[in-house]
Amino acid sequence: MDAAEFRKRGKEMVDYVADYLEKIEKRQVFPDVEPGYLRPLIADCAPQDPESFEDVFKDIEKIIMPGVTHWHSPYFFAYFPAASSFPALLADMLCGGIGCVGFSWAASPACTELETVMLDWLGKMINLPEEFLAGKDGQGGGVIQGSASEATLIALLAARTRTIRQVQAEKPELTEAEIMGRLVAYASDQAHSSVERAALIGAVKIKNVPSDDTFSVCGSALKKVLDEDKAAGLIPFFFCATLGTTSCCSFDKLLELGPICNEEKIWMHIDAAYAGSAFICPEFRHLLNGVEFADSFNFNPHKWLLVNFDCSAMWVKKRSDLISAFKLEPLYLQHHHQESGLVTDYRHWQIPLGRRFRSLKLWFVLRMYGVKGLQEHIRKHIRLAHQFEHLVLQDGRFEICAEVVLGLVCFRLKGSNELNEALLKGINDAKKIHLVPCHLREKFVLRFAICSRTVESTHIKFAWQHISQLATDLLKTWEQNHNQQ
Repeated sequence: MDAAEFRKRGKEMVDYVADYLEKIEKRQVFPDVEPGYLRPLIADCAPQDPESFEDVFKDIEKIIMPGVTHWHSPYFFAYFPAASSFPALLADMLCGGIGCVGFSWAASPACTELETVMLDWLGKMINLPEEFLAGKDGQGGGVIQGSASEATLIALLAARTRTIRQVQAEKPELTEAEIMGRLVAYASDQAHSSVERAALIGAVKIKNVPSDDTFSVCGSALKKVLDEDKAAGLIPFFFCATLGTTSCCSFDKLLELGPICNEEKIWMHIDAAYAGSAFICPEFRHLLNGVEFADSFNFNPHKWLLVNFDCSAMWVKKRSDLISAFKLEPLYLQHHHQESGLVTDYRHWQIPLGRRFRSLKLWFVLRMYGVKGLQEHIRKHIRLAHQFEHLVLQDGRFEICAEVVLGLVCFRLKGSNELNEALLKGINDAKKIHLVPCHLREKFVLRFAICSRTVESTHIKFAWQHISQLATDLLKTWEQNHNQQ
């Protein structure tokens, strides 16, 4: 393919993507395929001779689309928002076209410097304390990770290194292995599984801190666990607070937890993967109060801020904590400006060496939507969540299982877990809308997340009517079976 054909085919692909997104609600939100559907549809081996673009293009609808779950459908209410917008897609095209691998400033100065500035822009939008911003000579700063899971792992590994060095300075007789065996990380029993996975990779113990009746961790619960572990000779070193848990979007009590972590010299990382985008709205910024006690903070613009995956924003108060944990300087990566104090080499801030020019997506979206446009997007989703909540509350057969703070509604039929499992199966088998469940304590709960950029009130009403009718049919069947028994 030469440049002339690329121009032609590129325009065709843009038209295809635009048509796909414009007409996505006409597609069935969840596919009909069974595992292994794709292999019989394609050859066993790669072709020896080139194939035409036309041949490849026609197979998109034939082979790929039948197996796609349409995350951007207005009938997709599962998991969390998967942000997408036309400005972000255009920026991704430019990113692919430039094709730099920005592991150091010298590898592509614009890639590094735009990221630093964009993370300062984003930090100011959510009113992060000044210590987290790079500015011109700050000690902190932001970096784009691939996911919140990566951000949590990076924070935990940096905390581990910092703690080992601190303990060895106080007790030089202890080996690194002895200290490692006593380190303990902590997170809410509602925290995302990625926190436990980070501890697994980091080879340290992790303990769940019990949450309260609102599914939040409070200071007294953390203090109790810390005191018990210190008395047993363990070394608490890391706590991951969650703002917007995956199950029900609950918020740990930062103003209680932060001072304890600071007093105990425990690294506090805040995972606000989904909810963090809402903090650009002044009326929700109070949910971030207490961030001033944290060592690191993360949220995902690729979940709710119209920047398509992957773009996970992470900030640290002291970038030296990351750099000292991960810095290696082979000759082939060195450059003349690396010790000048004027540049950032993001390879010291992350797990992989290479990195894409992801800040272009932030730059395009923030400029073309503006803060006000993004705030309205968030507020619209929250209004739609409350619309669905209101519909649920009007039906006495259902109950709301957690406070609806942002764009997630946790609900269920009053009755057994088996009844609700059957309802969810009926919903997803019908494939008109798509939901996923969670467990809150011992209850099987349905999660209704406002996800699509294009979702409107009419889609919410359709979803509720569909759920309500399925519930009516299900309850009638269960009653008949009960009478027969």
